Amino acid sequence: MKPKFAFILLGVFLLVGLGFGYPLFLRKWRAPLGPGLGLPTSTSTVEVVFSAKTPSVLTASPGAVQETSSSTATATAAPLCGGPPLMYILAIGADSGQSYDYGLAEAIRVVRVDFVTPKVTALTFPRDLWVEIPEINTKYDITQGKLNQAYFYGGKGMGYYQGEGEGPGLLARTLQLNFGIRVDHYGAINMNTFVKLVDAVGGIDLYLPEDVDGTSEDPMTIDLGYFPAGQHHFNGEEALRFARIRKKYSDFARQDHQTMVLCALRAKLKEPTVFARIPQIISAFQGSVQTDLSPEQLMQLACLLPHLKRENILFASFPPELLPPGRVYNPYYKKTTFAIQADNQALREYVEKFIAGAWPDQPEEPACP
Repeated sequence: MKPKFAFILLGVFLLVGLGFGYPLFLRKWRAPLGPGLGLPTSTSTVEVVFSAKTPSVLTASPGAVQETSSSTATATAAPLCGGPPLMYILAIGADSGQSYDYGLAEAIRVVRVDFVTPKVTALTFPRDLWVEIPEINTKYDITQGKLNQAYFYGGKGMGYYQGEGEGPGLLARTLQLNFGIRVDHYGAINMNTFVKLVDAVGGIDLYLPEDVDGTSEDPMTIDLGYFPAGQHHFNGEEALRFARIRKKYSDFARQDHQTMVLCALRAKLKEPTVFARIPQIISAFQGSVQTDLSPEQLMQLACLLPHLKRENILFASFPPELLPPGRVYNPYYKKTTFAIQADNQALREYVEKFIAGAWPDQPEEPACP
């Protein structure tokens, strides 16, 4: 499936919009689907035109890029798909059920999307990092906690945080305060929606080089099942259980499992029959995914997918030696709890290299097989 399909489809959407009132259509097309973060953004404003020389690629017209941050590098080539040169997205896997009013951040990654190269790099932030949490109502006397609790405290069902962006907004501010990374947008998906998404694309296929045991005899621990080595086709519920396994391993193992699932999902989305249905899939999940991305930006990201080479999809994790485990008094639970007490300055140095596109280094093997 060639990228020009996405632009033909975009053209159809625009023609339909003309029939029902182009200005109204354009406003809805560019309107965020959820509450904004209320933070300065490094995302550029790009005026999109079609290039006569390369009609299958959207380019930015001269002088159209208006940077709102001096930290964003000036692109030497036009971004693909009408996107900005760079976009930073906070990706959250929430352990909530139906809504996003409550719940912890089960998975936390910042995704650096380069529309010029093109390249996508995802940096994992361990959920158990002990951090300073800003902007919580002072009457609750909560200023610290685990990183995943920032999303929990920010949930509108809790009432602890009155700032912008709800749970993603407080989590984004916590990441910026502790690690110096600023995101432009966010996307959170809860467990029910993840299951529906995997099922919507027909399941995913992945190969396990060794057995993965998520069984448990402890009645207080969820039995996630046993997955023998070999080739598997997972439906949504199976993919979710596999992605959550860590009890007999470590949180680093769970991050690897999640990466395997993401790679398998990416491969599925590139299949011609599935790629052609991406607009319908996006439409079907509006309201089920918590995000401030607009339909236009979601289409830009979908358009970028077929341009990505395997070697330009990278997953980064902080070195384990910088993440010492320990126990800390948690004011919310009023008891000591497991936490990672890292040297945040050491992690900031890696974050700076990540932002600059200098880390992680190009691996010998692609991050996605």
